[in-house]
Amino acid sequence: MASLVEKVNTLISANLHYLVDQALKSNSIAVIQQYIREVENNLQDLSEATITVGGQVKTVKRKYEEQQAKVGELDRNIDLFLQQGRDDLARAAQSQLNSAQRLVEAYGSQVEQMQREYQSLLDARLKLEAKLTTIKQERQELEALLELAKAKEITAKTMKSLDDLSGAGDADVARIADSIRARLDRASAEGEMRAASLDKQMDEVLGRSELDAQLEARKARLGLAARGG
Repeated sequence: MASLVEKVNTLISANLHYLVDQALKSNSIAVIQQYIREVENNLQDLSEATITVGGQVKTVKRKYEEQQAKVGELDRNIDLFLQQGRDDLARAAQSQLNSAQRLVEAYGSQVEQMQREYQSLLDARLKLEAKLTTIKQERQELEALLELAKAKEITAKTMKSLDDLSGAGDADVARIADSIRARLDRASAEGEMRAASLDKQMDEVLGRSELDAQLEARKARLGLAARGG
């Protein structure tokens, strides 16, 4: 009984917020399911224990009431025996009365103790049932939340895969298209830059040749051709 009460108190004092956080972190309700199983199993044991103790309370209470009735009867009989001058019967009845009174005290103590225990079990059962109801409600919300999270995760992975192929969604298509255009613009700019550089080199070469030809003609006219440039 003591071990059962300890287990029940542990389950009652469990931090449901912590369990929910663990479920969210692990992306699984396994920890919640485990707690529910433990609560249900211990709740069944607790119910059986409560019924047993409740039955024992009734049994002890009935014996207590029977001994109380016996005490009253013996007490009356003693008076009657004394009035009849039967001290021997009165003495025997007094001995029985003393034993009956001790039993009444013992049964009375047992009834009080067992009644407290019975009430404690009833309270624990109510608390555990309330805890079970709460966590089951949390489980339903968690299941919906985790399903949504999984759906978003799958969607994200799917969209990423599509991104790798051809994009996903208008925004992604536009982004990829812009990226392609940017790369084309860069390639075009690099080509234009190289072309401009080549044209410049060609212009420089052609310009130099023309200048050289002009200088050679001037040298020939001046009679300087023989001396070279």
